[in-house]
Amino acid sequence: MKRPKLKKASKRMTCHKRYKIQKKIREHHRKLRKEAKKWGHKKSRKDPGIPNSAPFKEALLREAELRKQQLEELKQQQKLDRQKEPDKKRKLETNLADEPSNFESVEEFGQSKTKRAKVTKQNLKIVHCQELKKVIEASDILLEVLDARDPLGCRCPQVEEVIVKSGKKLVLVLNKSDLVPKENLENWLNYLTKELPTVVFKASTHPKDKGRRISKVKVKKKAVSFKSNACFGKEGLRKLLGGFQETYSKPIQVGVIGFPNVGKSSIINSLKQERVCNVGISMGLTRNMQAVPLDKQITIIDSPSFIVSPLNSSTALALRSPASIEVVKPLEAASAILSQADARQVVLKYNVPDYKNSLEFFTSLAQRRGLHQKGGSPNVERAAKLLWSEWTGASLGYYCQPSTSWALSAHFNGSIVADMKRGFNLEELEKNNAHSIQAIRGPCSANSILFWSSGLTNGIMEEKDIPELPEQRTERKQEEKEDDRDMEKISDLSPIEETSEEALPEESITAGGPSTRSFIILDEKTKEDDAYDFSRDYV
Repeated sequence: MKRPKLKKASKRMTCHKRYKIQKKIREHHRKLRKEAKKWGHKKSRKDPGIPNSAPFKEALLREAELRKQQLEELKQQQKLDRQKEPDKKRKLETNLADEPSNFESVEEFGQSKTKRAKVTKQNLKIVHCQELKKVIEASDILLEVLDARDPLGCRCPQVEEVIVKSGKKLVLVLNKSDLVPKENLENWLNYLTKELPTVVFKASTHPKDKGRRISKVKVKKKAVSFKSNACFGKEGLRKLLGGFQETYSKPIQVGVIGFPNVGKSSIINSLKQERVCNVGISMGLTRNMQAVPLDKQITIIDSPSFIVSPLNSSTALALRSPASIEVVKPLEAASAILSQADARQVVLKYNVPDYKNSLEFFTSLAQRRGLHQKGGSPNVERAAKLLWSEWTGASLGYYCQPSTSWALSAHFNGSIVADMKRGFNLEELEKNNAHSIQAIRGPCSANSILFWSSGLTNGIMEEKDIPELPEQRTERKQEEKEDDRDMEKISDLSPIEETSEEALPEESITAGGPSTRSFIILDEKTKEDDAYDFSRDYV
């Protein structure tokens, strides 16, 4: 059967309706003209141009054409500059999100905008060292925050030695305690308590509640259900600091120090019950010291992270170096981390087949997670970045075993350990730690990955110990080469200088005498040759 054609809607309308629309349009235009006349908006008259009788008409037209071309070129240049601006901003943001406050004084000396915006990584390291020294000097007690997954690897002997020499108190805080098995946490607590007062802590994580206050009722409710954003060990730490303040009998300042991504700012936010310090997944966010009053008697100071020495092992550099300060290649960093982990537990955790080397593992992981490049080949670098971010973040559960034989650190002795523990209520601290360990629900040993720690991580405290970057070395070599070239040029030009001085009369030699440079004398000689004397005959 033939399908009937569908009729389209007709556009015809009645004359009454058409005339009505036309009338409305006329009224609207009349209204616009009336308002324009009222406010003085007149039509711009057309430029009549240059009359033919005007003198120098062609020259004027050429000037107008040149001006028009210049304006078009300027508009094109501005358009190109506008297109380049987002790229420049992006580069500046990656190099340095916010310029440190210490460089504001340098800006006042009339530097150019490019120099002001470009702050090198070397300068950032110097700023970190200076800010860390300020925090140590200003504090009465220093809380060294350790990652419970690798407590020994988070301790810096150089910083601890400086604290001991300055006569300040040092307390260890075992943060991220919910990511290790309970038995392992207890073993580490017993190991560290022999040397320094140690607090078991688990900071609250509220990534979306920026500027929002955390109510006490909510924290109590969530503590029962063992949610990830619950805080444990807060009361024990506050009681420890409050007890010391009472014995000290005056307001105290508490500095929070540690390596990147151990949770220094998160601890301060948990104690304050408010997001006062900037926290995030990326390492090395805190760049300047920040004082936060906890109450009338206690002030907490947030500090930038320790600078890791390049002499450390590749695993320590991968886990403790912030990407914003030290450029770490993801494939090398992830391979170093993988070499220290138990292969059998890694296979079970990531659900990949057995591997012979790190490249084979990252290929399997990329295929498992669907990380592919163009053409379908597995993206090994993205898989390495994924593993590296998980191990430096606060989500993956792995643990290290403490050493069976305990010995004091090289920068400690019996009298220093006794002095560090003096003024603290250690019995109450022990009870609070036991209560926190019972409340924290950690993973079992089967679900965690065993990791072999590389020991204490060396840090840099002095600006002179900061190694030069390869760019700075090349710049310094280039400067030295340029200086050598200049010296060679001067040595080559020295005989010319002597001959020119002998050839020229005394009047042509400047007041500088024989020490004047050769190029000045040569210029004067050329001037003298140009001035031809017509009254003199040359044979």
